Amino acid sequence: MSKYYDIDDIIADEEVVSVIFQKAVSGVGIDPSSETDNVEVGSKVELPLWLAHELQLRQAVSMNVPSCFNQKTRLEIQADSACVNLRSRCPYFYEFGSKIAPLVSDRTIGPLLLSAFKSRYKEVLTKAHTAAFSAASKYPSLLTKEENNLYESAQSSMAAFKKWRMGGPRFQRASVLGRKRKPIE
Repeated sequence: MSKYYDIDDIIADEEVVSVIFQKAVSGVGIDPSSETDNVEVGSKVELPLWLAHELQLRQAVSMNVPSCFNQKTRLEIQADSACVNLRSRCPYFYEFGSKIAPLVSDRTIGPLLLSAFKSRYKEVLTKAHTAAFSAASKYPSLLTKEENNLYESAQSSMAAFKKWRMGGPRFQRASVLGRKRKPIE
């Protein structure tokens, strides 16, 4: 399910999901404030995605749609996606959404992710290329992790372009050209 060495993927798997138990489970310490280690049928519990997925594969739980994909968020994204602070809802909004979409019964999460990214993509690149330093320092705090990576890449690309345009090295000599051939005997 996850990429083993990717820290962002591991953190996205740690996002909390609400589940409802379909089977009674004993001997688990899910809730430390509980007097017993038993979970009754119909109990609603918050679990990390990786655990909820494994329990769902065993048909022990059913997953609910996470709150970061609720109707309010959908309406805000449809109204003006550039102004929505997706990071406050879920720092790994797109990664988490792509993992949760096949696991829940809501089939509109995929199109929501696509429309949100498409509408925010242009805004992220425009801000990265044109924002002044003071304005640029607070803008990335509103972006998800994926959008922040895109923003930083666009900024470094623009900086490299400006350096090249202002008289940086026009051509780079290939390392192969620096070598001398062996004389043929």
